[in-house]
Amino acid sequence: MKFLRNLLATILGVFIACFLLFLILIGIASVIGKSDKVIVESNSILELNFEQKIMDDYSVTNPFDELFGGKSKIMPLHKIIAAITNAKTDANIKGISIRTLGLKAGMAQTQAIRNKLLDFKESGKFITAYADYYSQKNYYLSSVADSIYVNPVGGVDLKGLAAELLFFKDFEDKYGVKMEVIRHGKYKSAVEPFIANKISDANREQMTELLQSIWTEYKEDIATSRNKTTVELDYIADSLLGRNAKLAVQNNLINKSIYLDTYTNLLKNRLGVNLEKKLNIVSLKDYIKSGKGRIKSVAKDKIAVIYAQGEIRYGEGDETYIGQEIIIKALRKAVKNKSIKAIVLRVNSPGGSGLASDLIWRELELTKTKKPLVVSMGNYAASGGYYIACNAAKIYAEPTTVTGSIGVFGLVPNFSEFTTKIGINAEQITTNRQSLGYSVFEPMHKDFYEVTLESVKDFYELFLDRVAKGRGMTRDQVNEIAQGRVWTGVQAKENGLVDALGNLDDAIAHAAELANISEYKVRNYPHYKKDLDDAFDGGFPFLKINTKVLIENEIGVENYKVLQRFKQFSELKGIQARMPFVINIK
Repeated sequence: MKFLRNLLATILGVFIACFLLFLILIGIASVIGKSDKVIVESNSILELNFEQKIMDDYSVTNPFDELFGGKSKIMPLHKIIAAITNAKTDANIKGISIRTLGLKAGMAQTQAIRNKLLDFKESGKFITAYADYYSQKNYYLSSVADSIYVNPVGGVDLKGLAAELLFFKDFEDKYGVKMEVIRHGKYKSAVEPFIANKISDANREQMTELLQSIWTEYKEDIATSRNKTTVELDYIADSLLGRNAKLAVQNNLINKSIYLDTYTNLLKNRLGVNLEKKLNIVSLKDYIKSGKGRIKSVAKDKIAVIYAQGEIRYGEGDETYIGQEIIIKALRKAVKNKSIKAIVLRVNSPGGSGLASDLIWRELELTKTKKPLVVSMGNYAASGGYYIACNAAKIYAEPTTVTGSIGVFGLVPNFSEFTTKIGINAEQITTNRQSLGYSVFEPMHKDFYEVTLESVKDFYELFLDRVAKGRGMTRDQVNEIAQGRVWTGVQAKENGLVDALGNLDDAIAHAAELANISEYKVRNYPHYKKDLDDAFDGGFPFLKINTKVLIENEIGVENYKVLQRFKQFSELKGIQARMPFVINIK
């Protein structure tokens, strides 16, 4: 008994100590928070160092965010755009320095930032860029600068775009672990890796055209900024003529190869600062913290921007995925708020649950009868992402937005061959013919396949109807460009899936025009609020272990992506309206 008393006392003591430590940390954080006020000094340079992941929006209230750095991992795109907009007219900001190695953003997001930097240059202020080495996406962004510099032992990784697809059919045949597929649509290649061991002609066709369209945008923007032709850039990419600093300078990809200290002195000379004195640098994060991450307005009228970002899943939804419940709630709040005169739905999603997509579509139908509805597309607005976008008064897409993918599929795991090989037999007892439905331990029954295929076909036909009605097209016209085919924003405008090429600001401006207002504020939805139960879910926040990082370190980032891809598809439920592949442009 004495041992048990001592053990319980020790456990209680440890718990109390942790709790007291936690309270002390909160106190320290509150003191630091009060004194950590950002002041932008005169004659300053705004430094863009995109170390954080960029999302369209990240509106989360968590009681421990400031203490444990939860928000430091995410940078909302709209705050970046607002900060650059404010810097354009800020007398304290004399120019911008782009200093980033990695850029954790999609191509459309990167293009949106780049276009806003072009707008900044109209003020007459300078933009310079420096990196030890330029990745392809980072160079695309940095090419907007007046002057680009690189470390003497660095280079520019300009080589063109490529896609690599993994196929699992031979693996499935070997081990007996399969994904049973029910699909409809010529181009619905999300399931192709599980039913074939090489790429189909249809998939190769759409992938080639998609990459070429994005690459064309990439080349044309760089060519304009660097006074080159797209033919020259293709030659440079084919021959890897930016692979080191010397070649990059010779081919006018950069202006000069210098070390960071020399670059800093160049900036000092630009501002007329003595080389012995400190350069006034304000980081993007601090600039936003100073209040420059939003556009101030005294207008009473508002435009609501509702962010639908991530996969679409049936359920509530949070900051990482789209659930119909929280989007519907946000739409109803915006409709109910009398000061909100129009609504913009910002879609950045590869799709997902067909049921959740249709529930959101229905609420949007009700919404647009009460207030103007405009859609802005981000990196993706494909499959279910396009499903919820197609009925707006006007649809804007970035030139590199991946959209369309009007197609449907069903996917379920099956382990029957695997369990047979290892000596496991599953027996079923039922009261009716269809009682069991589907078992992962038995081969897919013909009846289940036919019923599920019927549901897939029915949803595809419904998808066609939704798009035809929303876009003012015939079902045949939609079917011609559907069947799971994906398009860039440029291609989608040509075939009628979107109305105009533009960014979120363009969509907001048009929504204001439809509402017949000229002065307005922007109100963002939804807001995700976490309470103490959420914050403590799984233990003390500062004691949590990032299992993703641990696994990545053990098996490698690329292997982890393969594991996640297989796991993702094995967890899909219901009919899916989902983009046919994952694109990662570095």
